[in-house]
Amino acid sequence: MTIDERLEKLTERHEALTQTVELIAADNRQRDKLMGEIMEGTARLLHTAQIHQKQIEQHERRIGRLEE
Repeated sequence: MTIDERLEKLTERHEALTQTVELIAADNRQRDKLMGEIMEGTARLLHTAQIHQKQIEQHERRIGRLEE
């Protein structure tokens, strides 16, 4: 194999690796976006659950006063 052939092969490998890295980076950006959306949704659900828990506690106190 000549030096030119080796250089050509290395260039091809370098280009393939570059494309792979670009694809991985794009996948990571998409994953990060989805993860952010999941985290926002989870935070909203937690907030809703906290509100409902407070409402349940208020109802329980009212029921307790009615039973006295």
